[in-house]
Amino acid sequence: MKKLSTQLCLLLLTLILPAAAQAQRLFDQQDPLPQQYFENRYLGNPALAGADTGLSLSMAYRKAWKETNGAPVSFALTGDYQLMRTLGVGLTVFNDQAGPLKQTRVAMSYAYHTPLDEDRTEFLHVGATISLDNKRVEKSKPGTPEEPALKGYTGYKNAIGADLGIAYTNRNLTLQATMPNVTRTFENIDEKEPRGQSTFAVTASYKFGTKSYKISSIEPLVSLRVMKGSQSIVDAGAKVSFARNLVNVFGLYHTNKAVTGGVGFQFKNSIQVQASYTNQRGGLDAYGGNFGLGIKVRLFN
Repeated sequence: MKKLSTQLCLLLLTLILPAAAQAQRLFDQQDPLPQQYFENRYLGNPALAGADTGLSLSMAYRKAWKETNGAPVSFALTGDYQLMRTLGVGLTVFNDQAGPLKQTRVAMSYAYHTPLDEDRTEFLHVGATISLDNKRVEKSKPGTPEEPALKGYTGYKNAIGADLGIAYTNRNLTLQATMPNVTRTFENIDEKEPRGQSTFAVTASYKFGTKSYKISSIEPLVSLRVMKGSQSIVDAGAKVSFARNLVNVFGLYHTNKAVTGGVGFQFKNSIQVQASYTNQRGGLDAYGGNFGLGIKVRLFN
C-alpha cells in the first residue's frame, strides 16, 4: 500500500507538468529568494503551509551589494501554522522595489496534508493561495524611466491572484510542483507590464543522513523554472549540515549564469539564521550581486 501511494504521488506530480508549463504567468523577479530552497519552503509553495508542527515565523531580505540608485530590494514576511495534523494556514507579506517600480503582495494560504502511511512519515500536501497584488510606479524615485517605458503599466494598480502547489514528502525525499498566479491565465495583464514574467517550477531534493558528528546530512536539490519570454532555468546545488545541524553551508548554480552561496545556523531546532550572496547574471554586473538574509523562528513545536 505504501509503495502504491508513493507511485500515485509521483504520477500526479508528473502529469501536471506539461499543463502547468503552458498556463503560468508571474510578475516577479527571475531569481527567487534563496530562503525558499532550504530554509522556508512555504515561501515558494503554498502546499507546505503548516507542514511542520507549531507556528513558523520567517523574514527574508535581499538587497543589491552595491549602493546603486534603482537597484532591486526585496523583503518578505511569512507565518504558517499547523491548525491540526491535516490542516495548515499561512500568511505572506511581500514587497519588491526596482527603481520606480514597486510591488506589494499580501497573501493567505490554505494547505491540506494527507498522510500516506500509518506511521505518518509520508505525506501528500496540496495548497492554494489567494493574494492581493498592488503594483505601482513611484515617479519620485531615482532612476524613473521616460513615460513611454511606463506605457500600460501605470494603468494596472491592483489585482487578485491565486497560486496552487502540490508536494510529496517523506523523511528524506521532497518533491514539489508550483503554479503561481493561475488567475492570469485568463487575462492579458502581463502583456502590458514591463517586468512581466511567466513561470512554473518543479523541485526535487533528497536528504542523506550520516552517522558522523562532523557532517550531519547532505541534501542535493534540483529545480526547473519555466519562464515566459526567456529560456527555462535550472537550479542545482546542495546543502551540507554540520555538528548535529548547528551549522550548514549551501550552494546553487543557476543556468542563467548566476551562482548562490550561503551559510546558516540553527539553535535548538527553534531559530534559524541564513546569510547568502548571489552574483549577478550576465548584463546586470552594475549591481554587484545580491546579499540575502533570512531568519526563521519556530514556536509551540
